[in-house]
Amino acid sequence: MATYKRRDVIAWMLDSGIVGVFYHADAERALKTLQAAYDGGMRVFEWTNRGDRAHEVCSLLLQYADQHLPGMVVGVGSVMDAGTAALYLQLGVNFVVSPILNEETARVCNRRKVLWIPGCGSLTEISNAESYGAEFVKIFPGSAVGGPGFVKAIKGPCPWTEIMPTGGVAPTEENLREWIEAGVSVVGMGSKLFDKKAIEAQDFDALRSKIKTAILRFHTIKKKALQ
Repeated sequence: MATYKRRDVIAWMLDSGIVGVFYHADAERALKTLQAAYDGGMRVFEWTNRGDRAHEVCSLLLQYADQHLPGMVVGVGSVMDAGTAALYLQLGVNFVVSPILNEETARVCNRRKVLWIPGCGSLTEISNAESYGAEFVKIFPGSAVGGPGFVKAIKGPCPWTEIMPTGGVAPTEENLREWIEAGVSVVGMGSKLFDKKAIEAQDFDALRSKIKTAILRFHTIKKKALQ
């Protein structure tokens, strides 16, 4: 069962701005990365369903977060079908992200009142996702679908749509400004934020610093955009 209610996850996601997207086959490094993300100010963490026994590592992350990281919302991404969603829901994930739009996955998550974020690449898919109860939609891959220009075009006729691009989002000031000014609510960030070299070298201080800088940068740009 999820630790946090769906409405609270939505609020925290909007407040956080950046959702960390991460996978590592080694459980110890995954746990240390989660801790570094938390120490850097991140409060929403998407574990990627990738590789053999990914759900076993996810279970460890969820237990660790519940015991040691108050307010850290851990969910799962790269969920392709309802069966996989059900598996992770049994572990207690707090949200489910898909790279595709799948109605059965929506039904499974909605029955458990767990936030479901589908991947969409057109206005029709976005509209369908919202009719299935999606509070957020994931634009994926963000840069390939059309980048900030695509988001801006969608927000014209659908200003109520909460958009989270993933893929092509970088922690630089220029890139974040483009996405934020286009109208995104949240951004998902993976390898461009979770530096592979730092993780392999177990330089988690550097990783924590990078995450802290990115989050501060996001909120600074967001505040200016809203003025």
